[in-house]
Amino acid sequence: MLVDSHCHLDFPDFQDDLEGVVSRAREAGVGHFLTICTHITKFEQVRAVAARFDDMHCTVGIHPHEAETEPEIDKARLIDIATNDAKVVAFGETGLDFFYDHSPREVQERQFRTHIHASREAGLPIVIHTRNADPEMSRILENEMAAGAFTGVIHCFSSGPELAEKAVDLGLYISLSGIVTFKKAEELRETAKRVPLDRILVETDSPYLAPVPKRGKRNEPAFVAHTAACVAELHGLSLDDLATQTTENFFRLFSKAAA
Repeated sequence: MLVDSHCHLDFPDFQDDLEGVVSRAREAGVGHFLTICTHITKFEQVRAVAARFDDMHCTVGIHPHEAETEPEIDKARLIDIATNDAKVVAFGETGLDFFYDHSPREVQERQFRTHIHASREAGLPIVIHTRNADPEMSRILENEMAAGAFTGVIHCFSSGPELAEKAVDLGLYISLSGIVTFKKAEELRETAKRVPLDRILVETDSPYLAPVPKRGKRNEPAFVAHTAACVAELHGLSLDDLATQTTENFFRLFSKAAA
């Protein structure tokens, strides 16, 4: 069984085809889905999508792109939502995006730290987005981990080997998306080879970043099988063995989803 550990099934891209999307994913061997919240103001529709399927959970949080435009949420509110809803198994996605800078960097960092504090107190993992912010991400993770342990995953990993090593050393997981299959992603593939097998997840980040050979199409959870096949080859494993390992990793990290 595979798990799509990060998808956005509440997005308009899937509005008219959600049942078909989920059905195709199951046929491709996907046995569980984590659909991700990016706007706290849209959490209820994210939750409603997850509620339609027994094999789907969701998160609650604010994407760094929306850190300024969304209502600022405090730790207590995040914890209240997550701990009182069986479908909510993590916080995020949250983090830093200094490539687009859609929100001021100081606001991104403040919101990111709020999500970390909720993660630490609630004992639920955090889903981290990071782009063009490796030094700052490393600094915050190290600083916050020193203040008290928390768990989480850097999703859609596309950063350098130093951040991957730092994240693993701090006890975090690395999730690989279709980017790892791209022709020009040789450096990322080399980094992926060095991530311990017990720390790897796979994802689509659908509707974005469809893997080869589906590149250019709308991404959907069924396509996580192509990413998993690439990662399996990098580690010298069969697809079945890689699927077993990454599924074990998912339910170890998102333990509430296994309850």
